[in-house]
Amino acid sequence: MTLSVLLDYPRADFPQVMDAARESLDTLPAPIRADIEAYLDWAQQVGTRAVEEAYVDTFDQQRRCTLYLSYYATGDTRQRGVAILGFRDLMRAIGFEQDRDELADYLPLVLELSGRSGDPIVLELLAAHHEGIEVMRAALHGLDSPWAHLLDALCRTLPPVDAETEARYQRLVTQGPPSEMVGTGTALPFPTSGPAGADGGLR
Repeated sequence: MTLSVLLDYPRADFPQVMDAARESLDTLPAPIRADIEAYLDWAQQVGTRAVEEAYVDTFDQQRRCTLYLSYYATGDTRQRGVAILGFRDLMRAIGFEQDRDELADYLPLVLELSGRSGDPIVLELLAAHHEGIEVMRAALHGLDSPWAHLLDALCRTLPPVDAETEARYQRLVTQGPPSEMVGTGTALPFPTSGPAGADGGLR
């Protein structure tokens, strides 16, 4: 849940969100606590407005930093819609409905689902998208982005990457997500993140 709220768009209550995140740190393993503290220290130093601006510049403008997990596997192809439906179906299967205007593969939403449900199948879903998460993490580190600390924390919770996953990750890093022209000669619209609803994304 801590990573969910910190990776989401920073709203007006962001100072309170940071305070709550700091209060949760004592319950976390030391390496994860250090990762989150590094991000919180930066965010507190620069202030909410600067965090908002940096967030848009990072996640809305950088193709390999998108927070939509299925994009890394399917890119701008017809398969992406099916992949997003799979996220939504899993959400419903474990008893949750989405109540915010966001795609179901949005990483903060998936992390919220994991935090609220505690269902190991959500961790398995994240592990299935580990190579995409690694691409995002590498891109954030390449930008020297403070959000890289949060991706470091997330990756510490996922199963180790095997050789096959590492090979897929390296291909994604060098080649980028798949691309396909659809419809009337235009690419499938690339999703952008924005201010979230006030009360989270699940019910």
